Amino acid sequence: MSWFTWNLRETSITWNKKIMFRYIFIFLFLSLFCTALSFAQELSADLPYDNALMKRINEMEPTNNKKNSPRTKHLDSNGKPKFTNRLALESSPYLLQHAHNPVNWYPWGEKAFEKARQLDRPILLSIGYSTCHWCHVMEEESFEDIEIATYLNEHYIAIKVDREERPDIDSIYMTAVIALQGSGGWPMTVFLTGDKKPFYGGTYFPARDGDRGTPTGFLSILKKLNELYCTDRNSIKKAGSQISEYLKRASLPEPGKSLAGKDLIFQSIKNYKKRFDQINGGLAGQNKFPSSLPLGLLMRHYLTSKDKQVLDMITLTLDRMMTGGIHDHVAGGFHRYTTDSIWLTPHYEKMLYDNAQLAIAYTEAYQLTGNIKYKRISQKTLDYLLKEMQSPEGGFYSATDADSLTPCGEREEGYFFTWTIKEIDALFNERTSKIVRQYYGLRELEDKRQILHISGQQDFITKNFAVSPEELENIIIKANQTLYKKRLTRSLPGLDDKIILSWNSLVISALAKAGFAFNEKKYIDAAIQTHAFVFKNLWHDQKLFHSFKNKKRGHQGFLDDYAFLAAALIDLYEATFDIEWLLKAIDIDDLIQRKFEDKIPGGFFMTPADQKDLIIREKPSNDGAIPSGNAVAVMNLVRLYLYTDRPSYKERAENSLKYFSDALSKLPEHLSGMLLAIELLSRPGKEIVIITPRNGRQQANPFLNVLRNKFIPASVVIVAREGKDLDAKSKVLPHVRGRKTINGMTAAYPCKGKVCRLPVTDPCDL
Repeated sequence: MSWFTWNLRETSITWNKKIMFRYIFIFLFLSLFCTALSFAQELSADLPYDNALMKRINEMEPTNNKKNSPRTKHLDSNGKPKFTNRLALESSPYLLQHAHNPVNWYPWGEKAFEKARQLDRPILLSIGYSTCHWCHVMEEESFEDIEIATYLNEHYIAIKVDREERPDIDSIYMTAVIALQGSGGWPMTVFLTGDKKPFYGGTYFPARDGDRGTPTGFLSILKKLNELYCTDRNSIKKAGSQISEYLKRASLPEPGKSLAGKDLIFQSIKNYKKRFDQINGGLAGQNKFPSSLPLGLLMRHYLTSKDKQVLDMITLTLDRMMTGGIHDHVAGGFHRYTTDSIWLTPHYEKMLYDNAQLAIAYTEAYQLTGNIKYKRISQKTLDYLLKEMQSPEGGFYSATDADSLTPCGEREEGYFFTWTIKEIDALFNERTSKIVRQYYGLRELEDKRQILHISGQQDFITKNFAVSPEELENIIIKANQTLYKKRLTRSLPGLDDKIILSWNSLVISALAKAGFAFNEKKYIDAAIQTHAFVFKNLWHDQKLFHSFKNKKRGHQGFLDDYAFLAAALIDLYEATFDIEWLLKAIDIDDLIQRKFEDKIPGGFFMTPADQKDLIIREKPSNDGAIPSGNAVAVMNLVRLYLYTDRPSYKERAENSLKYFSDALSKLPEHLSGMLLAIELLSRPGKEIVIITPRNGRQQANPFLNVLRNKFIPASVVIVAREGKDLDAKSKVLPHVRGRKTINGMTAAYPCKGKVCRLPVTDPCDL
């Protein structure tokens, strides 16, 4: 996400202006009018490390950087980096990008804070991720700058954090930055005291006064904040304490007094209608994020309301995204977001979580509308993930970069994905080139790089070139294959190859849902393969771990990791009807209950009970680019209750929904994931139990085929074979008890809201 854009829907925070703005004014006023201090001395090539640390760096770095050349402009005559810091010992691609900055970076850890206290220095905390364009800009402008690096090394302890490896750290300090500045984004730049309390922060800062039209640059801010730290420590401490107190209140809201009701769904839908872009889809605004409009909630609301305006909001948004520049028409998949209101000009990074969730949205939209184009987009997105983002072992990589190298060796955002007229003409004969150019909306600008998007000129093309719609489709399919091969000859965007559990769980869900809906075994097999990877590499000693890189597990798992994995296991059950997946989901929920649940007031903490390296322990509730861990954990409880009929699941879900009821009532659209749980609890559940003969596993398929093309999100579907399979499932799933085949034929038992109809033996009757 760029430094100047932040999807404000994702976070709603207010701040006591009388308390905080007083200090903001002091800092910025002094920074704005400060004069330049003495010029810093140039760094030596050797950063101040002891021999043991240097030995570890020299041993580790060839392993970490065997695929990539050093990302620095400071090279010696042999092409080797002049500077190497502690980040060379890390596995995070983002941290390794900064391993050869002249900044004396530390990773997050007690050593850094101990050193800050020992030297009595403030801390610069810089948070970003490897595919963040403006993170790269700030690195090049500031962290590769000798003068700035020297000043940092002499007056600060500098800490780098990969927000994708440590979302807990990112969440806390993003809350502080938004409170201070009114908005946030990455790179995030926060100034801390030695006890981890933030006293000032922002996002991207240009290096020097006047750069990019900014009056106060990063170097001036560093100097003035250090001066304040040395001369007015009480103000620094007071600001840090006040912000930290606010963080505690924001992160642990007061418990609600009553259970939130279905009326909040209607309120949120009303709010979405007010903010909806009637021309382009999505929410109105200069930037477009796929996650800004919760399509899953809208689809479920449409099922009960039959509100045509809601259906139009869903289809317009999906149509504009799949035809716009945010969609990679050549290879499949979607970019992170667009910098315009028409879904045309993206920031070109591709995130795993975006593509998993969009695959789910298009799958469900196909089931809801029957539009075959939505099915194709879902398949194309999943095929892209399987082809380009899956590791050989089965896990999925995190992201690809927005930037890539041009033929001249310059790093440029979007170069890999864009085309000139000359490049198109060189690949095809004259007729095909004209068709491709018109189809993808390319203008007669020979040297200008342009973004492919579907122009809507299909009827004109078929008439002008005397081709049928089917022939045009085949021409574009073949053209995309040619464009794809040509694109592979370019310098590839950087790959963030760490494997994150929560995001991989989203992919398992997407593959399982599509596998069932489209009756595609390859997707279900891929989901099972990813599950196997997770339990081989990210499960140890009865714990889940958040990430995996270079054959090493990262930090222990967060709420998102456990909750999203449990949801994926339920989805795998619903794709295969193998009870083992549901039993595993139940086991993961047991761990969630022990490690994360706040049993008395309700809700779930983001971090496990034994983690002690943060200033607060949050209960995240607002949805961002992905649903909150609390929303998914509550949704899992509702789903498990519908399958098992155990009252404890419903009680725990309602307890958490009650805890967050005040936040839900104030801004329900910010907690749309929890609204899904409320919607599911309030809707009469549908149950379909299919009993097949002892040797008739395949006899359920005709009945399942009736369900594949239907959007029935509140349904419980169970398939069991008479005999041992039925006996095993009856121990967990009360719905199958007493059910049997009829005259040796497969029988389906449909129920709704605990009221059952007569069983049917003909799929047409279902």
